[in-house]
Amino acid sequence: MEGDWTVTDILDELQWRGLIAQHTDIDALRAALADGTVTFYCGFDPTAPSLHHGHLVAVKVMRHLQLAGHRPLALVGGATGLIGDPRAKGERSLNTKDVVAGWAADLQEQLENLLDFSGDNPARIVNNLDWTQAMSAIDFLRDLGKHFRMGTMLSKDVVARRLASEEGISYTEFSYQVLQANDYLELYRRYGCTLEVGGNDQWGNLVGGMDLIHKVEGASVHVMTNPLITKADGTKFGKSEGGAIWLNPEMLSPYAFYQFWLQVDDADVVRFLKVFTFLEREEIERLEVVTAENPKAREAQRALAHEVTTWVHGAEATAQAEAATAALWGRGDLADIDEATILAATADLASGDVVTGETTIVDLLVSTQLERGRNAARKTIAGGGAYLNNVKVEDDATVIGPEHLLAGGVVLVRKGRRNLAVGRSAQFPSEI
Repeated sequence: MEGDWTVTDILDELQWRGLIAQHTDIDALRAALADGTVTFYCGFDPTAPSLHHGHLVAVKVMRHLQLAGHRPLALVGGATGLIGDPRAKGERSLNTKDVVAGWAADLQEQLENLLDFSGDNPARIVNNLDWTQAMSAIDFLRDLGKHFRMGTMLSKDVVARRLASEEGISYTEFSYQVLQANDYLELYRRYGCTLEVGGNDQWGNLVGGMDLIHKVEGASVHVMTNPLITKADGTKFGKSEGGAIWLNPEMLSPYAFYQFWLQVDDADVVRFLKVFTFLEREEIERLEVVTAENPKAREAQRALAHEVTTWVHGAEATAQAEAATAALWGRGDLADIDEATILAATADLASGDVVTGETTIVDLLVSTQLERGRNAARKTIAGGGAYLNNVKVEDDATVIGPEHLLAGGVVLVRKGRRNLAVGRSAQFPSEI
């Protein structure tokens, strides 16, 4: 549920949620936000075909500001994505123009689902290729380069680190900060944009744009960063077993996305509820108490997973992920789970092959390594500890037939309460 913050308390709300790291004159920014609608922007470079969970922090800041009555510009870096923001380690590989254009379109589609493009202060997508591609080298050097001092550019943290490395830094990546500064100038001129927000690692680039506007236009504008989210132990928050936590459902299934949030540690969950959800303070404070008093219930984690997955993938995908999570452990109907979700939910389980009409429950317990041998499998069945699709199996001669196959041609086999595996039919889908 999204909050309804007024223009006067939005900075306090962002601060409470842990969404502000650095800022310029906070009193001037607060006054500007209270005085009327502020147009602000945040940039997203297409360096991959999808946004990931880290981008959600900046988008959350944008959405909170939008809910407070301000107007967001979501900049897709069709130009800067061709260059690459310098990384702490090594040069980026330059992608082709067609690849970057395709990724820019992918990011635009995702941003259109995360922000509100209706109402009195609708979001707008802008692409910096629109004003950068027509700029000549002479224009770049005369109109922009003249306003930048080498000492300041060289002192940027990432630039300094790269210069000190064996590989160094190319002029291409070194020039990135000039292009980003120009984006702020262009958006100031075109839309009256007076606030730039972004990740804290972008502080130097944000200030560069603010300084450029002051030098060229004589105007005072603002910048504000959000922190880079870490876990309670100080390590980076992110990465699943399969890699990044992508927002694209084809790169990371909604089920896997839901599970990522469901597995958040107790030490982090309340802070992440503040950062990644729109739940009201009272509800987050209630969940904090519940987590302290009954952590095994994992109510806060379920709320976190529900809210973030619904925001990114929609209510239907979230309902499927929740149903699959429950059904896999015997608390729901497996027949209600769609093929994509059940295949995602069983992707990392130990598996064995199933030939319908031939494979028995004993065969499956052994092939999935839930049991070490056939005699042990028979003892488990006799003791009431074997399940097919959450239904207890009492006869060790039970043969897996087409009626046992779930969507995707799989059958769940479980030993006891917690040992779960999956059988996969090579004959599917011809038999069902």
